[in-house]
Amino acid sequence: MKKLFLVVLLLLSSAQCFAENLKDSLKNIEAEWTSIYYKTPQSEQGPAYVQLLDKTTNLIRQYPNAAEAIYWQAVIKATYADHQDAFSALSAIQEARDLLLKALKIDPKTMGGSAYVTLGTLYYMAPKWPISFGDDDAAKQMLEAALKINPDSIDANYFYGEFLLQQNKPNDAAIYFKKASATPARTEQLFADNQLKAEARLALENAQQRKISSQKGIFLSLFNSASAK
Repeated sequence: MKKLFLVVLLLLSSAQCFAENLKDSLKNIEAEWTSIYYKTPQSEQGPAYVQLLDKTTNLIRQYPNAAEAIYWQAVIKATYADHQDAFSALSAIQEARDLLLKALKIDPKTMGGSAYVTLGTLYYMAPKWPISFGDDDAAKQMLEAALKINPDSIDANYFYGEFLLQQNKPNDAAIYFKKASATPARTEQLFADNQLKAEARLALENAQQRKISSQKGIFLSLFNSASAK
């Protein structure tokens, strides 16, 4: 009985260590992605994303069923697409979409709804058939699913507002931009959240301008917002 108890303790200890190692690795990947996306010069971002993709691929080999790791692989592929030729970029965003669907199948609440945000954004930004998989109805469904999971998410509110602006609904878009800009930044993601909040404030101004002038607003991109250095 004592031996069995010892084995159980060892298994529990190993599982905890396993989880902590995964959590630390994910934090490091997220921090590195944030640094590349917001702070690295545009000309250096492509090679940096390739190196980060290698790290994420290695992590998934260790944790093949970790939805969060699969999510980050999708995000890196999607943002790296902005640095590739058109054909390679289309292939990359398709791979990113498939990875996000895989992550959501493992855990429908992956990253607190952020997987749905990224997937929805890909659906409305990708070219439509027959070029790619762009689909406004699917985008709306995914973005609204993200808001159901986390109605106070800066990401979900911002990108749903962007989608609504693209759908020529500036009044509705302004509601979500306003909420995104007013939501407190998370302490663990302070820099990235504050960057997106600034984008939300700019988008809110654009939406309000569009309401007045009925002119086309400026669309911010998931892949190149805040990329001006």
